Amino acid sequence: MLVGAVGGGSPPLALGEWTHGPAWSTIKVPLSIAGLRMSPSTGVTDAMKAAITQSDNAAADQVWQSLGPPDVAAKAVEAVLSDAGAPATVPAQRPRPEFSAFGQTDWSLADQVKFLSWARCDSANAPVLSLMGEVEGDQRWGLGDMQNALIKGGWGPATDGKYLVRQIAVINTPAGQTAVAMAAVPASGSFADGTGVLTKLAAWLGEHLAELPGGQCSAPSSTPPG
Repeated sequence: MLVGAVGGGSPPLALGEWTHGPAWSTIKVPLSIAGLRMSPSTGVTDAMKAAITQSDNAAADQVWQSLGPPDVAAKAVEAVLSDAGAPATVPAQRPRPEFSAFGQTDWSLADQVKFLSWARCDSANAPVLSLMGEVEGDQRWGLGDMQNALIKGGWGPATDGKYLVRQIAVINTPAGQTAVAMAAVPASGSFADGTGVLTKLAAWLGEHLAELPGGQCSAPSSTPPG
C-alpha cells in the first residue's frame, strides 16, 4: 500500500513490500480520461460510466476502440499517464489473449499515487473522477465505505490462478486529500480473500487518518484536450 498527498508535497508513505503488477481495471480511470480528451464536447459517455461504476469490460473495450487502432489507443492512454508525471507502457496487443491489453499494463503503486495526485488537481478530469464516487455496491470493498471516497478497483488472476486485487482511491483526511493505492495477493489466491485484505487495510487507514499525508491542489488547472 502507498499513500501520498494530493497535490504533492510530503513524501508518500509506503506499507508492505508489493510494488507493481498488472493494473487490471484500475487502468479504466486513465483510459476514460483518454476517451474524454478525444471527444471533450461529448462529455462522459455511457461506456465510460459503465467502465468506472460497474467495471464493465465490454464498455471499457468500447472506450479503447474509440481511441483508434490499438497502437494509437495505447499511446493515448500513455499520454494521460505521462501528463501525470508517471509514465508507463500500455500494451497495444494482449500479452495474455484472454484479457484486455490495457488491463495488463504494469502499473506500480507509486505511479498510481502520482497519477491520482495529478488527476485530482486537473479540472478537465473531474467528470471521470466523479464517477469514482458512484461505484456500484458490489464493488465497494476496500475504501468503498469511507465517506466521499473516490474509488476504482481492479482484479485478475496470475498465470498460476492466484488473484491480484487492487484499488486506487482519493480520500479525505484532516490534512487534506490523500491518494491511496492498495494491492493484495492473498495466500489462498481467491478474489474474496483479496478484497477482504483490502477492506482490512482500509479500516486501518480509517483509524489513522490524522497520520496520513494530505494535501490540496494549489490552484485550479485544466489540461487542454489533445
